[in-house]
Amino acid sequence: MSHWRLDWPSASGPRLGTAVMRSQPEDFQVVEEMASPFSGEGEHLCLFLEKRGDNTEYVARQLASMTGIRPFDVGFCGLKDRHAVTRQWFSLYRPGRTDDTGLVEAIGEHWVVLEQSRHQRKLRRGDHVGNRFRLTLRDVTAPGAALDERLAAIRAGGIPNYFGPQRFGRDGNNLSQAVAQGDRPRRGRNFKAGMAFSAARSWLFNEVLAERVARGDWGRLLDGDPWSSEPSGPLWGDGGTQATGELEAIERAVVARHPDMAAVFASTRMKPERRPLMLPISGLDWNWPGPDCLQLDFRLAPGGFATALVAEILDTVAGGSDANPAS
Repeated sequence: MSHWRLDWPSASGPRLGTAVMRSQPEDFQVVEEMASPFSGEGEHLCLFLEKRGDNTEYVARQLASMTGIRPFDVGFCGLKDRHAVTRQWFSLYRPGRTDDTGLVEAIGEHWVVLEQSRHQRKLRRGDHVGNRFRLTLRDVTAPGAALDERLAAIRAGGIPNYFGPQRFGRDGNNLSQAVAQGDRPRRGRNFKAGMAFSAARSWLFNEVLAERVARGDWGRLLDGDPWSSEPSGPLWGDGGTQATGELEAIERAVVARHPDMAAVFASTRMKPERRPLMLPISGLDWNWPGPDCLQLDFRLAPGGFATALVAEILDTVAGGSDANPAS
């Protein structure tokens, strides 16, 4: 068992029951949505792939190998789940190449190629507008009427914008790595260390958000919030937080409870940033295909975790593991 907290309090009240999630990949479906169509010309081949049982980074590495390009020259907008059926765009840097037929056919032997186009630039994180989800929860033990009421409230008010526990690795291993890496010279760190530091600041954000949920003020601005339009929380960095006054005191008090984690950021030189505390749920709808089977349809902005929605209503047993967020 991990000594890291990986489950944070719901803002909607006690969870209403239990359910099985991801008993099969089709129970967790994600479709990436782009803001506008591609230009149709340029040095980057863009492919909309359907994958089942593969995470985004694995597919990107395989595409680089198949194409004979550097992994850096494969672009994508966000990480998608492994134990799922997901549809997302990838870009491949192919300057001077005009015939993509053979490559697309070869890629199609591994993943379904739903669309293809050309574009002037590489796809980067956050280039999409969001993700559309369809989740099927099985063996649901909660009363249907209570779940209907809870979901209606969530549709109206949103949920806490927690990072999902999958971001922290199995049993919080990414967090342990961050603490271990914190004392190393910068030149001795690698890509995995960067991922661990990102997980560490995500975990501290969740701890601060949990404090705000416990205080009952997670949905409103407090004095000292650098954002004026919506309440935000810290993505910790060198120097801590951008908040001032009352809010700074709250955030620093929470982080002070975890000195080993706070010490990580004394040497990372990561710039402090902010993240919304509230996660709106767009287009939330649900139905009951069977007496103990609940299907959820909704959209989330980039960076939102579908598991955060499920955690507001039910405790779950996952049918899969090692999943990435749909970001």
